Amino acid sequence: MAEQVLRTLMRTTDIVVTGLFSPAAVAAIGLADLFARLPLRIGLGLGSGAIALSSQDTGASEQARGDADDTGTKATANRDEAITQALLVGTLAGIPFVLFGFLAGTDAIALLGAPENVAEMGGTYLAVIFATAPARHVALIAARSLQGTGDTRTPMYVNVVSNLLNIGGTIALGLGVGPFPRWEIVGIGVATAFGNLFTAVALLAAIHGPWADASFARPTSPTIAKQLLSVSAPRIAEGLAATIAEFPFNSILLAFGTEVNAAYQIGRRMHQQVTSPLSRGYHVAASVVVGQALGEGDPDRARFDGWASSALGLVTVGTIGLALFFGAEWFVRLFTDDPATLDYAVDFARVYGLASPLLVLYVVLSGALQGGSDTRTPFVARTTGMFGFMVGFPWLLGVRLGWGVEAVYAGIVLYFAWALLVVAAGFRWGGWADKAAEMMEERGSVEDA
Repeated sequence: MAEQVLRTLMRTTDIVVTGLFSPAAVAAIGLADLFARLPLRIGLGLGSGAIALSSQDTGASEQARGDADDTGTKATANRDEAITQALLVGTLAGIPFVLFGFLAGTDAIALLGAPENVAEMGGTYLAVIFATAPARHVALIAARSLQGTGDTRTPMYVNVVSNLLNIGGTIALGLGVGPFPRWEIVGIGVATAFGNLFTAVALLAAIHGPWADASFARPTSPTIAKQLLSVSAPRIAEGLAATIAEFPFNSILLAFGTEVNAAYQIGRRMHQQVTSPLSRGYHVAASVVVGQALGEGDPDRARFDGWASSALGLVTVGTIGLALFFGAEWFVRLFTDDPATLDYAVDFARVYGLASPLLVLYVVLSGALQGGSDTRTPFVARTTGMFGFMVGFPWLLGVRLGWGVEAVYAGIVLYFAWALLVVAAGFRWGGWADKAAEMMEERGSVEDA
């Protein structure tokens, strides 16, 4: 959570600094961020496979050592090989984004219906940050690989330093503070790119050195590769589908005006700043404790840990969401003073505040399912919810039937309610515990799961 506070603050700083330029600049960086989420989704997807296998094999290794069983060595070797394979795949998967950013960034943003000045600013920003897409993949995968072993502090130390450097670079290069040039959006992109490189190099050094339990291993097992991809693929597809759905969703917002789109970026960013660090922390923690419990052969404890993590998230994040609802206007004024943008941004912040209990329960239970190697249920929940309620509902009622922006507000709440219903049913009645046991036995991490 401490790590995510600064990561979210870094992105918030980007929006705050950009807001000093113009609403068009805010819209530009928000639209560019839609494309920037593509490598993010791939990195998170591969990281999901790494954290699932890493946590399960860590639990199996600890259980085997406690039983004086030789399978502990095998489980550790499997974990290290899964981490190495995920990092290699992530590096290769980042290369196409480098080419895309330089060759098609501006045109891609223009296709969303953005004005020419918005497309040019967003395309320049996108080219800069996509140049480090492979490093972004490596940073995400390495962090989750270490977290799967129970080491959440090393990624925190690295990301705290990286994000502080990023925040400082955004302010210095975006605004031209002191001896630094005023590069505006380009400066914000350069700061982000540097942060990606720093994080990737530092985490790779941690895995290679004596500071972490995990280490690198020569890839030799096709079984591990198959399982890694089978767990990662639905998570990648989920993220890509959600990102694809954001394109028509943002086009719908642009149909209501640039100020509405900018307001959405601000309202959502405000919500993410105050709730996402906790939600994402619980998501990772649920994956780790559920996966390690399954590795130790205790599915009942895995189920309890998943529900308990969800309850903790509901109490804490739900309370913060309530505070955001009542303090939305004060918070949003930190981002903009444009009257039209401000009014809509307050409404978006309040909608997200009301949806916070639904959102955190969905996020935490998705993490628990991920620890059990079930990434398909969250994929179904998010994909159907995004296209059905975040896109279809606002388009039909808001655009075609003339309800306006109010249909977007309702669609956001309905999306989170639906997604929660699907993952809760999957965690309660799904066969994820048996699936995880079968996968551990198949790769030899346990003799009898």
